[in-house]
Amino acid sequence: MSQKVKVAFLGTGGIAAKHGREYRHHPDVQIVGGCDVKADTVNGFWDRCEIPKGHRPPAFDNAEKMYQQTKPDAVVICTPHTLHYEHASLAIAHGCHVLLEKPMVTQADHAYKLRDQVKAAGKVLVVGYNTPCTPEFHHLRELIRGEKLGKLEQVAGWLTQPWIKFVKGTWRTDPKLSGGGQAYDSGAHIPNSLCWTVEANIEQVHAYVDNMGNDVDINSSINILFDTGVMASIVISGHCTASGSHLTYMFANGRVDIDGWGGSWINIYEGDQRVKYPQITGKPLTPAGNFIDAILGRDEPRTSPANGIVQSELMDAIYESARTGQPARPAKQGAAV
Repeated sequence: MSQKVKVAFLGTGGIAAKHGREYRHHPDVQIVGGCDVKADTVNGFWDRCEIPKGHRPPAFDNAEKMYQQTKPDAVVICTPHTLHYEHASLAIAHGCHVLLEKPMVTQADHAYKLRDQVKAAGKVLVVGYNTPCTPEFHHLRELIRGEKLGKLEQVAGWLTQPWIKFVKGTWRTDPKLSGGGQAYDSGAHIPNSLCWTVEANIEQVHAYVDNMGNDVDINSSINILFDTGVMASIVISGHCTASGSHLTYMFANGRVDIDGWGGSWINIYEGDQRVKYPQITGKPLTPAGNFIDAILGRDEPRTSPANGIVQSELMDAIYESARTGQPARPAKQGAAV
């Protein structure tokens, strides 16, 4: 690998610009190329990344050409959800580490295949989850692992957002590209945070969804049983004008309330008393920053294909349960964690 990590971008809309601006000023990163369905789209991306004209990497409309000509060490993939498996597989075949925006993939069988490809290639693959990169969620997971508040028994969470107002008419409401609706898009922050902290396989799911006249789910109500016995209840709204998120973890000897979207706040209760100044250490990270640190061996990846597997199994079960009106179980139950 060169002195700097050579990074390319596949998919240059939305969240890609956030990663691009971070890498534009990262001392260990050289951005070497960008690819989208139209090369002109990439030029707009360079604008949003604040890369001045005359210093811009080449723009491509073909990923294969980008890999062949720029020889990147790593790629950031921010394409429509159902294309993630194909795009990540191609990147790995070209010897790239991969930062893959959530969801990792939209089918559980693809998640297992991608895990095996990553392992065989010896590459880093991280999924763009926010909360695993926060000290608050890292502290919460250690509380669960060490049973410092007793055994975790139940979790309740919600997320509200006027999601459909912003995405109607885009690829996000086309199930052939999105794989699903709000529960698979920004609403997924809550179940992602849940599964990352509980660290268990999905035993059973009972879910209801409401498309509200659209082709994908807008509102959903989800009950989850993990194989450790932990029970969780999640409500996701894509039609509420007041945006917000919340997760509550209920232990035998305490409770933790936390921002399930970004981990920006946490309240910890030992017994029935709130801990006024919890001793939370560590600095906030970003998925993009953690990706580079993991490639350079300076940190462990905060997410991995295992997280993508659990998410895919959960989403497959949610949509199966909603379709049949009955509880659903993952096809490869017990093989993820």
